[in-house]
Amino acid sequence: ILHRLEHFSGAHARTRLDDAEETVKPLLAYLRATKGIKDVTVAGSFRRRRETVGDLDILATASRDAPVMDRFIGYDQVAEVVSSGKTRATVVLRSGLHVDLRVVPQASYGAALCYFTGSKAHNIAIRKIGARKGCKINEYGVFRHDKRIAGKTEKSVYRQVGLPYIEPEFRENSGEIEAAGNNRLPGLVTVDDIRGDLHCHTRASDGHNSLEEMVTAARAKGYEYIAITDHSKRLTVAHGLDEKKLLREIRQIDRLNDKLDDIVVLKGIEVDILEDGTLDIHDDILRQLDLVVGAVHYKFNLTRRKQTERIIRAMDNPYFNILAHPTARLINERAACEMDMEKVMTAARERGCFLEVNAQPVRLDLTDSHCRLAKETGLKVAISTDAHSTKGLDNMRFGIGQARRGWLETADILNTRKLPELRKLLER
Repeated sequence: ILHRLEHFSGAHARTRLDDAEETVKPLLAYLRATKGIKDVTVAGSFRRRRETVGDLDILATASRDAPVMDRFIGYDQVAEVVSSGKTRATVVLRSGLHVDLRVVPQASYGAALCYFTGSKAHNIAIRKIGARKGCKINEYGVFRHDKRIAGKTEKSVYRQVGLPYIEPEFRENSGEIEAAGNNRLPGLVTVDDIRGDLHCHTRASDGHNSLEEMVTAARAKGYEYIAITDHSKRLTVAHGLDEKKLLREIRQIDRLNDKLDDIVVLKGIEVDILEDGTLDIHDDILRQLDLVVGAVHYKFNLTRRKQTERIIRAMDNPYFNILAHPTARLINERAACEMDMEKVMTAARERGCFLEVNAQPVRLDLTDSHCRLAKETGLKVAISTDAHSTKGLDNMRFGIGQARRGWLETADILNTRKLPELRKLLER
């Protein structure tokens, strides 16, 4: 009993999406190298790109003689084999993650993907529609009078209930079924739609790479622009820039832009929003920048009213453009600030400001529900990585997943625009 208590202490804590991704990536590569294996997919909340996951559900198809289960339980990161059979096994990895592997027939693969991707509420709603059409839907397929009529692909399952394919990020039973039935599902944004990153740091503040290295990495991604937004002076722990150092960086970026012909480096700052709503850098310096990203980095515990007023007062500054990581939360570490998000979004739209979907996996801020609120409010958002290294630019996919869960399309995203249109949108 003591061993189990120690082993599963904190078992109910959910794992951040990026940590789950790092854990499962080598496992998938290991499984795909198994002789006779065909398809391997992680389902569940991982596939729906939720910001945290509980257990991992992996689905596979394979030839009859494929040694899938033996290979799975023999993985070198397995700490404990909970159960093992011919078509299903459950293990606990050294990281503490529970992983369930199911091998299903090819004819049932699509149905199993639907079932194990979830969400539970989405699946129940789909099954009810199927029942009204005289069908039974489960993880083995779609059946009518005990005859399987669909299930090899997910599209075939949705087709039997009169719906188009519904992307995994939608599947929360939050209006997606009704929208699909009326052919009104939005065309979701993808990583390929992004033309640049609007929140990045260099070693001038607390980044790990130089200005030139960050720009080179952005060029390798095919970006049209990258904004350098080092911290302002108040954030001393991040070696924030004062006015003198910021002017020096402005000149450095100007010189670099003179040499570049395939990307533009935008001059910016991540400026602290002080407790009274003023900004940490003088306006006569801010006016020389291409964009100003404002952020709350202290006094997280102000009342809902005071925090809301603080942020709106900051957006009153005519040089303010984007509110970074708006609620300042850290997933599994720090709760979100209390604020009236609808009021903040309305104020931003009225002032020509924008909010950020921060793609750092520890932030993913705005949340998916806030993304939907922004869409309903008519407010465009920026998806930015807040990269502190060249590798950090790769986190854009996490921000895209969050935006997709929030039903955001290309038109809803600031940095899907070409540079001339972006500059126009940034004008106050």
